[in-house]
Amino acid sequence: MLMTPLRPPAKAPILVVLHQERSSPGRVGQMLVEKGFPLDIRRPALGDPLPDTLAAHSGAVIFGGPMSANDPEPFVKTEIDWVSVPLKENKPYLGICLGAQMMVKNLGGKVGPDGRGLTEIGWYPLRATEHGRRLMHWPRMVYHFHREGFDVPRGVQLLAEGDAYPHQAIRYGDNAWGVQFHAELTRAMMHSWVVRGASRFVLPNAQQGREHLEGRMIFDQPLKAWLWSFLDMVFDREALADQPALPKLEKTPA
Repeated sequence: MLMTPLRPPAKAPILVVLHQERSSPGRVGQMLVEKGFPLDIRRPALGDPLPDTLAAHSGAVIFGGPMSANDPEPFVKTEIDWVSVPLKENKPYLGICLGAQMMVKNLGGKVGPDGRGLTEIGWYPLRATEHGRRLMHWPRMVYHFHREGFDVPRGVQLLAEGDAYPHQAIRYGDNAWGVQFHAELTRAMMHSWVVRGASRFVLPNAQQGREHLEGRMIFDQPLKAWLWSFLDMVFDREALADQPALPKLEKTPA
């Protein structure tokens, strides 16, 4: 009698929140699917509802977008308020750029431009904090496309720092993470961003389009390798079973 090999149980989907009709989860989506997670893609800005609970999901990712976490549009406030769902249920949550800023706003922090009017549009250095270094190896350079940053609310651990915007990666509790930079861009996405965002390259501290593309050839492979491990850390701790356990969040001073 032939024995059919047992298949591993299907993983619950990850909720993916995007902000434009043409937006894509890019490399993050590709890697999550490769790791066995179906994607439940929703666009609240276009009328898609968000679930009242993540009981049927493995976690959630809120991606970036051209809007601000301070914008008055109802869907922005809805998403900021909704971040309470994964936080209260202790479900894995990852905020990327705008998604990180929404988590900060949900936790009572502030989002806004640099006081000197600087942007981060292109490739910029990243430095892990002591807590960040204890978690994993971080890339030396990361890709940005933003004009606002966030502060670090009470109870949030800073994992990585930058120059123009010092707060680059954060962790809240055991399962909520935010990064200011973009590791999700495929080659096609970066070319699209460079073309569609060219008008912003005149802003203070922004890099020119050729620097975006040249930087990708130099810095993208370490960023890609980091992202693969980071997604395991956020959504699939079992994949890290052979590595040292994650340290508990250290309490920050009031």
